[in-house]
Amino acid sequence: MLHELTICPNVDKQGRDASSAAYMSNDNEKDLDIIATYSDVSGTIRTCRVKMKDLSASWVLENPINVDKVQVLKLKDTYQTSTPFQENVEQSTDDQQFQEGEILSHRQTYWSPVKFKRQILRQKRRDLRTAELVRQDKEVDKQMQATEAIESLKNMDTVVKGKYSIWRKDFENPNADSTLKLMRDQIIMAKVYANIALSKKQTVLYNSLLKQVMESLNVIGEANSDADLHPSSLDRAKEMGHALSVAKDELYDCCTVERKLRAMLLTTEDNLESQKKRSAFLIQLAAKTVPKPLHCLSLQLSADYYFHGYYQTKQEPYNEKLEDPSLYHYAIFSDNVLATSVVVNSTVLYANEPEKHVFHIVTDKLNFAAMKMWFLVNSPENATIQVDNVDDFKWMNSSYCSVLRQLESVRIKDYYFKANHPSTLSDGADHLKYRNPKYLSILNHLRFYLPEVHPKLDKILFLDDDIVVQKDLTPLWDVDLKGMVNGAVETCKESFHRFDKYLNFSNPIIIENFDPNACGWAFGMNIFDLKEWRKRNITAIYHHWQDLNDDRTLWKLGTLPPGLITFYNLTHPLDRKWHVLGLGYDPALNRTEIENAAVIHYNGNYKPWLDLAVSKYQSYWSKYVSSGNYYLQRCNISE
Repeated sequence: MLHELTICPNVDKQGRDASSAAYMSNDNEKDLDIIATYSDVSGTIRTCRVKMKDLSASWVLENPINVDKVQVLKLKDTYQTSTPFQENVEQSTDDQQFQEGEILSHRQTYWSPVKFKRQILRQKRRDLRTAELVRQDKEVDKQMQATEAIESLKNMDTVVKGKYSIWRKDFENPNADSTLKLMRDQIIMAKVYANIALSKKQTVLYNSLLKQVMESLNVIGEANSDADLHPSSLDRAKEMGHALSVAKDELYDCCTVERKLRAMLLTTEDNLESQKKRSAFLIQLAAKTVPKPLHCLSLQLSADYYFHGYYQTKQEPYNEKLEDPSLYHYAIFSDNVLATSVVVNSTVLYANEPEKHVFHIVTDKLNFAAMKMWFLVNSPENATIQVDNVDDFKWMNSSYCSVLRQLESVRIKDYYFKANHPSTLSDGADHLKYRNPKYLSILNHLRFYLPEVHPKLDKILFLDDDIVVQKDLTPLWDVDLKGMVNGAVETCKESFHRFDKYLNFSNPIIIENFDPNACGWAFGMNIFDLKEWRKRNITAIYHHWQDLNDDRTLWKLGTLPPGLITFYNLTHPLDRKWHVLGLGYDPALNRTEIENAAVIHYNGNYKPWLDLAVSKYQSYWSKYVSSGNYYLQRCNISE
């Protein structure tokens, strides 16, 4: 029998569509009103109103049809008319069970509305679960890949190791340079067995091993990698291996070989220490020696100064700018003409108002003519240059200046410069750096007498002659020093460059007055408040500590240790971008930090005008050697 259902729209109490509610609710929830139209056994068409829950399980959905808001459902009874209820009532129990099984299987091929909705929901849940599992699987894969990459980076040694650099292609080969390494190891073992053979008076074997060593050394030559080796090197290594095998069979004894290797190690360490001392001595010698071109430049300038009669000028016309406190004043104390010119040139180049910048240069009697002549011919445009001779400062005498009195003493000169003194090469390199003439030059200590040199000024910027200016420095005059005398960039990082590096804290005077962890600062670019200096009588403080250090037990020669003491708790820290140090000794400085700095400082032995200079830093200095071409060319100094 075919049946047709009409599901009438019926809104429940909450105002929801009853037909939607029927599909989404379970059997215990409110059901739908259904008008059923069907034909009975006699063929008569009948209608009745029933509930969805009242339909038997034999009524299943066959074909839904939506007409406006009325759903017409084609249903059919799974109990077919071809199988009347009265048929075969006397069948056996087994036959009944078989038919019931067929009916159950047949019923399962149809879907009731509730089961249909449940299957849709199940399928949606399966899809969502599948998508979630796929997503989790992808995340796990990504996490595993990231973990593997991190572990790989941890295991990678990124340190560049000279010819064994990881960036070299042959580093991909684990046996890179293996032949060269093997041959060097063979030479060491051959020397060990040769010494043992000599001690056992096996002359033939001794001579044979020495011959093998010489031949291997000749093949290696100056090679630094396998690529540099002679093609016959592998054959040479095989021959040496055979000789070592013979020597081992005859001479090998574990204890004896161990003693020989230990002795060779100690000898190598002694040789290395000796070479370090020699290297330190030669570096100091090269650093304090005036290069021939610079010496020539000074001689040419001096000769022209006297040739043109400038020495006959008794007094230069007064320039009111030299004592005008409203202008920007610089103090430079140097005996190096070319270095001083670079400082002045670079400063004026970046100055916003060059006409307001005044440079006070003080040099010694030996270089006064050359310095004067240079700036007479090559004075920067608009800027004011004053060159003075330190010997003309009559107040600078040993009765007033403690350091001058000490520097003139024979005892100091003997201590630091006599060849037979313990400070020489034979006793170590600790005092070698003090064997530089600058430590006996009063120009090096003149920075502690700035108020006496410039009595009319209120503020002054001190610049060393081994610096280069890369930005306008006028904002330094506007820095609030907060009542301090000295404005400087601090140099301590973690435990480096603190007071205990420069002062002798085993001395009770130092321990009582200073903190060993106090931060050091840089001499070379310092803004000084001269009014506050005079108010606090800073020069007297400097003299006091210099007198206490007459026996050199508080610190060695130099200007930074007494500077740290004199301006202790009187120094205001400046931003690090104002002053970057280390270009004269550290080849691993950050290039961006150098280029962004206002002032870069070549402190150390590797000055930019020397052959010792770090080549990658030289261009920052040499590009400002742009004047005085005539003199530079005569002395073969390239710009």
